[in-house]
Amino acid sequence: MEKEKRSYWKLFLSTFYLSAFTFGGGYVIVPLMKKKFVEDLKWIEEKEMLDLVAIGQSSPGPIAVNTSILVGYQSAGISGALCSITGTILPPLIIITIISFFYEAFKSNIIINSALKGMQAGVAAVIFDAVYKMVLDIVKQKRLSQLIIMIVAFIVAYVFNINVALIIIIAALIGVIKK
Repeated sequence: MEKEKRSYWKLFLSTFYLSAFTFGGGYVIVPLMKKKFVEDLKWIEEKEMLDLVAIGQSSPGPIAVNTSILVGYQSAGISGALCSITGTILPPLIIITIISFFYEAFKSNIIINSALKGMQAGVAAVIFDAVYKMVLDIVKQKRLSQLIIMIVAFIVAYVFNINVALIIIIAALIGVIKK
């Protein structure tokens, strides 16, 4: 029983920490979740994590919250999902509440605006790193069909401006048909 409590507490603290110190949205927190739960804690296998991210991304709602629920559930069942979602949503809730009280002072502060612009560059680097590692993994495992789907999806999304939800549904159907 003590081990379960430690696991729940560790799950809560891990997701709380990741959520509190991650700026830029869900696509930034996902690679950090992978590092924490796959590499550091070894609670989830890498392939399983990629599957959870895919499910989290294709489900309605924020990817960070969806993936957190799935990671928590996979690690410790329903209680784990509750711990991880609580840890994930509390930091933004607290931060947004504080910001809302001081919004007038923040919106015209040059230092805060400059810090946010600098953080955008860091966020872009983290997202690029995550995409790069996913592409490398696909190439290393010689999954040609996934590589083709990824390239075509990118082209269709950014060149032809097709809705991303439609692209995800079509890619999922291709994956089902391929199996």
